[in-house]
Amino acid sequence: MRIDLHTHSTASDGTDTPAALVRNAAAAGLDVVALTDHDTTRGHAEAVAALPEGLTLVTGAELSCRVGGISLHMLAYLFDPAEPALLAERELVRDDRVPRAQGMVAKLNALGVPVTWEQVRRIAGDGSVGRPHVATALVELGVVPTVDAAFTAEWLADGGRAHMAKHETDPFEAIRLVKAAGGVTVFAHPGASKRGRTVPEPVIAELAAAGLDGIEVDHMDHDPATRARLRGLARELGLLATGSSDYHGSRKTCLLGENVTDPEVYGEITRRATGAFPVPGTGGA
Repeated sequence: MRIDLHTHSTASDGTDTPAALVRNAAAAGLDVVALTDHDTTRGHAEAVAALPEGLTLVTGAELSCRVGGISLHMLAYLFDPAEPALLAERELVRDDRVPRAQGMVAKLNALGVPVTWEQVRRIAGDGSVGRPHVATALVELGVVPTVDAAFTAEWLADGGRAHMAKHETDPFEAIRLVKAAGGVTVFAHPGASKRGRTVPEPVIAELAAAGLDGIEVDHMDHDPATRARLRGLARELGLLATGSSDYHGSRKTCLLGENVTDPEVYGEITRRATGAFPVPGTGGA
């Protein structure tokens, strides 16, 4: 089985619609794909309706968190999307995205970059607006060559000249909320140092003690040494070790199935979940 547990659609900052995403996942030879848009489940219904035969969909979301001044992302799988407390927290994070992006536009304007809110809103479309949309605007204007090049101290990285903070959930609270909604939690790309400061291993141990289920080990932002270190940490802490593409369509260079999760690990994730269940494809539109 080929299992990719971290992808994004136009419901957040990907470029494939949810329907196109699942079709592309099947074409890429995947057996299982998780749709994990940022702080939203809005793309799930469209993905389910279009799910090709032979492909299983894992519903999820990537939650924006912060601990000790460090941003981190928490992948949440197979939770009940209607559970009130987790829904309220996701909406709080999502609603803060618009004023945050508008603030980044204002900072860029002050730096002499002629980006407009209308441009960023057009790029975001119906998705939850975020930094990648602002970064794409910078690419369109020729300020940077790629989206990744915008995530530096010069521009949009944490602490960067045009960065704006947003509401982010305490990860210990995120674990509690996801567990209460019947879901499973995996710390996304914990060793992605090029994105900024990473969470220290003692804090990851504390998260494990609080109920964290796993860490994402095989990821495009982890070099071989980082993967080996994280795999050892997962064994030490009794955490599941996953692998995923973090696919964003044309917004990033990674491909669907570029990294995958072991079927036994996937089976354990599904065994632990009680809020929702994987959806088998029956031949969607």
